Amino acid sequence: MRNEINAHQISAHVSDQQSRNGSVCTYVYDLAALAGHVRAVVAALPERCRMFYAMKANSAKPLLQTLAPIVAGFEVASAGELAKARAASPDAPVIMGGPAKTERAIAEALAGGVRRLHVESVLELHRVAAVADRMGRTAEVLLRVNLAGPFPAATLAMAGRPTQFGIEEPALPEALRLARETSRVRVAGFHLHSVSNNLSARAHLAMLAHYRDRVLDWEHRFGLRCEVLNLGGGIGIDYTDPARRFDWAGFTAGLEDLVRRTFPAHWREIDFECGRYLVADCGRYLVEVLDIKRNHGVNYLLVRGGTHHFRLPVSWQHSHPFTVLPVERWDLDAPRPAVRGEPVTVVGELCTPKDVLARDVPLEQVRVGDVLAFQRAGAYGWEISHHDFLSHPHPEQVFFRVSQG
Repeated sequence: MRNEINAHQISAHVSDQQSRNGSVCTYVYDLAALAGHVRAVVAALPERCRMFYAMKANSAKPLLQTLAPIVAGFEVASAGELAKARAASPDAPVIMGGPAKTERAIAEALAGGVRRLHVESVLELHRVAAVADRMGRTAEVLLRVNLAGPFPAATLAMAGRPTQFGIEEPALPEALRLARETSRVRVAGFHLHSVSNNLSARAHLAMLAHYRDRVLDWEHRFGLRCEVLNLGGGIGIDYTDPARRFDWAGFTAGLEDLVRRTFPAHWREIDFECGRYLVADCGRYLVEVLDIKRNHGVNYLLVRGGTHHFRLPVSWQHSHPFTVLPVERWDLDAPRPAVRGEPVTVVGELCTPKDVLARDVPLEQVRVGDVLAFQRAGAYGWEISHHDFLSHPHPEQVFFRVSQG
């Protein structure tokens, strides 16, 4: 998906924010581009496959309202996210994951009409059964299994190695036995989510074939019948090379062949729950350069903002891509610092040397007062950041609903 917000819209917003606030710090989102991208993603899925939106990537209400008519529903990981989903779209189907659910969260999920719970441990299955019994309900669940690998190389791994996620395969018989002993839990299938930010369509298809083989084996060994298979998300964005894209068309073509030829007909629903891949490209984080200084041979751009707003770069240890938006206005009666033809390191306003958004980026020119537009900031930006460290003002959140030529 391309960022469709045009230069006129950005320039008008920058000028307005400088006039009102004296400096620029804002997230801008293009909801029209978001809708177009996600419609294309969903349309390419083969029969039986459905796309849920993983709200942990970005739970802003305008994004949820834009996505609700397009996706199969929302995947939430807390009662708080469930409340946001219901506020944005009361009737949207919701499924719930998360590795540490409290009894209160389980109760709110059942009372709030959550379609399925993804259970992450045998003890959690006991909790679900106990809450469902108290409420006089039957909970439909998927068992999340932490499989042995190997799995594709990706930014994060949730399975195939020691992690806090899912039920390890040797404990699966105990979980299935418990489910059979209670009338308050119905196991509809399995949830298998092993990697995050995988960039290879071929490797992702191979991983799904591995999932298929394991579930077929469980059906045979345990005498069960899987109805719903949740294959997770994990489809990636390359933040260091914006031109590199996950081959969604190639992936869905291979997926169609995989599902049609090798997935049993009784696997009636094949779910995906993507977040980053759906929303990353719709957002930009705009910050004004407040100062430029050189220390020990390094040019630093100090911006109005930082990792308390946009923690993703420091969390993943990469230099986040950005462009310079020149601003000609300069009202201060002082020389205007600039860097020309040299690399710069972009840092924020926090009192820590870890507040870094990009390192050693070569630029033709940047001046104090110019604005940096960080691309692909629509996912895991504001959502994962420590907003109130040092108590700086929060950035504005601006949502463009219609792209203009």
